[in-house]
Parts: sequence; C-alpha cells; structure tokens
Amino acid sequence: MDFSKINIKNIILEFLGTILGSAIMAAGISFFLLPNQLSSGGFSGIATIAYYLLHIPMGIVILTLNIPLFLIAIYKIGKKFFIKSLLGTLSLSVFIDFFEKFKPLTNDRFLACIYGGIVIGIGTSIILKSKSSTGGTDLVSNILRKYNPKIRMGTVIVIMDIIIISLNVFFFKQIEIGLYSAIAIYLNGKMIDIVFEGIYFTKLILIISDKSEKISQKIEKSIERGVTGLYGKGMYTKKDKLVLVCAAPRGDVAKIKEIANKIDPNCFIILSNAREVFGEGFKKE
Repeated sequence: MDFSKINIKNIILEFLGTILGSAIMAAGISFFLLPNQLSSGGFSGIATIAYYLLHIPMGIVILTLNIPLFLIAIYKIGKKFFIKSLLGTLSLSVFIDFFEKFKPLTNDRFLACIYGGIVIGIGTSIILKSKSSTGGTDLVSNILRKYNPKIRMGTVIVIMDIIIISLNVFFFKQIEIGLYSAIAIYLNGKMIDIVFEGIYFTKLILIISDKSEKISQKIEKSIERGVTGLYGKGMYTKKDKLVLVCAAPRGDVAKIKEIANKIDPNCFIILSNAREVFGEGFKKE
C-alpha cells in the first residue's frame, strides 16, 4: 500500500471539503442572515455591523479581522491546519461577497434564523470534518489553548458569541436581532451534532427480569440483535440479578419492549440514548 498516495488523497479531500464547507456557510450567511441583520456569532457578527453601519463588504471585514490571528497562529498551530484555515477564511470571504450580490431567499427574520442556522451548521460540519476552520472564534480558541491547554474551546466560543450578539443588539437597537441570532447559533450547533453523530440515535436498553434467559433468546432470535448479560444485585431484595444490555436502533425498541413485557410483565426496563455505537451491526471506526 502506497501511504504517500493515501496522504495526498486525504489532503486533497480536506482542501476540497474546506472550500465546499465555506461555500455552504457563505450561502447561509448571504441568503438568510445578512439581509436580515442577523448574526451567526463569531467574526461574521462584527462584519454584519460593519456592513450596515460602514457599508464595507462583509467578506473584506472577516478577512481583515483574521489577519492578526493568522500572524499569531502561524507560530502557534500546525502548518497544515494553518494553511487549511487560511484557505477556509479566504474562501468564506470570497463566497460571501459573491453571494451577497444575489437576492436574499427570505426577508422573514424567523425563517432566516431557522434556515440560516441549519445551512451554516451543515457548512461548518463539513469544515470540521476536513479538520479545518474559517478563522474567527475557532482560531482564537485554538490559539488560546496553545497558551493554556486547560481552556475549554466551547466556553471561549460561547462567551465571544454572547459578546458579539450583544454588540449587534446595541448597534441595531433591536432586541429581536439578538433573540433570532441566538436561535440561529443554537441550530448551527445542533446541525453539527447531527452530522457528526447521525440523526438516527441508537437506543441503549437495560432489562432487569427473573426471566432474562428467555428474553435474551427471544430478542436474538426474533430481532437478530445481540444481548449482553451483566451480573448485578438488587440492594433492596439482596438477590443477584442478570441485567440484559442491548443496543438497538429506535425502530427495534418497541419490539424489544413487547418481547420483554410479554415474557415477564413485571420486568424493569430502562431506555437511554447511545450517541455512538461501534461494532458489528453498527458504525465501524
């Protein structure tokens, strides 16, 4: 196997992913948020203020704000990440100024914050999967972590977003702008979760019953789902119990509950979300 070819292929895919993600982010900003004075947080929020108050193209403002960060980042983060982040920032700036020339898709702020947040979230996810960034608060948090590894990136980004949204509200004199922008940022984050974790969350099912053997055999035979038995002890009854553990898609949950309740109406069932499951029948790393 030629690892050099694999590395080159991965690098090309990451660069293409960075450009594609930047284009999608720019579309979400230019077609939804910017025309309605809304912000997705980060430097785009500051650029939105400059766009309306100083009439400076948004892409130019984003690029200008990022220049000092890149001068610092070139010494603090890896060269590969730096190059991809620079590409992401340049692409985002160019695409925003290009898309801004077209007519917005809606002038309804509620629709704009919903669809803008979703579209930007998809673009951001593609960029993150490409192990890149578009500068802004992401780059600030990465630089701060180089100085202090204990700093939590999420906390830094949230604090900066709150400050930037507050500035938007202050300059535009409309509290609704901040409220709608907060929705857009929330949906942005949820879309990132969905892309990284999948929309079809797996369920983790715990079944405690005196008829564990029959229940597990029926589940394995009828649904073809593996079941694991963990030994536990009821602290009230002081009796040993076999706890069945089964990971299954949401579509199988009702069937599993029906099987367990039919065999043992007194069984105890616990359901919870399992964000990621790896192995046979599920995702493979």
